[in-house]
Amino acid sequence: MGAPVEEVILSHLALTCALLLAILAAIRWYIRDSYKVDGFNQKHVFVTGCDSGFGNLLARQLDERGFHVIAACLTEKGAADLAASASSRLKTFLLNVTDSASIRKAVEFVSKEVKERGLWGLVNNAGRSIPIGPTEWMHLEDFTKVLDVNLIGVIDVTLQFLPLLKKAQGRVVNVASVLGRLSLTGGGYCISKWGVEAFSDCTRRNMQQFGIKVSIIEPGFFKTAVTQLDLIEGDLKRLWNRLPQDVKDSYGATYIDDYMKSQDICMQILCSSDISKVTWCMEHALTARFPRTRYSAGWDAKLFWIPLSYLPSFVSDFLMTVLLPLPKGDRKV
Repeated sequence: MGAPVEEVILSHLALTCALLLAILAAIRWYIRDSYKVDGFNQKHVFVTGCDSGFGNLLARQLDERGFHVIAACLTEKGAADLAASASSRLKTFLLNVTDSASIRKAVEFVSKEVKERGLWGLVNNAGRSIPIGPTEWMHLEDFTKVLDVNLIGVIDVTLQFLPLLKKAQGRVVNVASVLGRLSLTGGGYCISKWGVEAFSDCTRRNMQQFGIKVSIIEPGFFKTAVTQLDLIEGDLKRLWNRLPQDVKDSYGATYIDDYMKSQDICMQILCSSDISKVTWCMEHALTARFPRTRYSAGWDAKLFWIPLSYLPSFVSDFLMTVLLPLPKGDRKV
């Protein structure tokens, strides 16, 4: 016998109501997400890592919106090129995020610029990827080279700028990565990005009572200096060449070539050249009245890496065995 007519009607009614509620919730979220803060031309934003890539584009993008941008660059050439491509409103500053004294000088410079208004936005964008590769190929200093920039640098910059951010009840935008959710390779990069995620969450909860909002950007793979293959492959060869012969033998003579070939194929498929997808997220975190806690950028982040991070570990483990070559030397099973 079929279900009574009343039950069928009620089930359809409940399903319709649930669907309508979901649609209304989505519309409400979209409208709320579109609200912007006022007075861009009265707000100062400090961005690190502006020599190239995300930081460089973001600095120019915010400058066009009317923000007072203070762009921190590592090199004089990077600073000069950026200044030449922006308005007179944008100011550059040479900064090494691994040097606390350099950060203190930046804070002093920014303090004079913002005066009593305080700092509206801090974007921790500076980062590096190499050395990156199999864990066994690394020395301790290979980890610290990356951690000092990507994690300790982020912490040091944030701590020193917090007093200025509290004055403006401003925003902190930290650039993590999808590799802050999935550790797909060895070296300090994945570790540093997991650390950025944790530090950002702690800072957000600790500082929300002071009006400071913290957002995390989780880009997928994009064509920047961080993913520049010639630099990554050159450093991989350096790591391989210094390995003891018995370690090389355990991988097999062709392993390094097979590894770089697989890496090259993956990068060609995954890396997007449209870095504005990332800078749009950064801009939204700085301009939205209700910024999101996390922003994913790139089709691979949204459709592949982030969903993969929620699956059991054996799934991502299997994927890595498919993407990267296996050692061909003598192995004990």
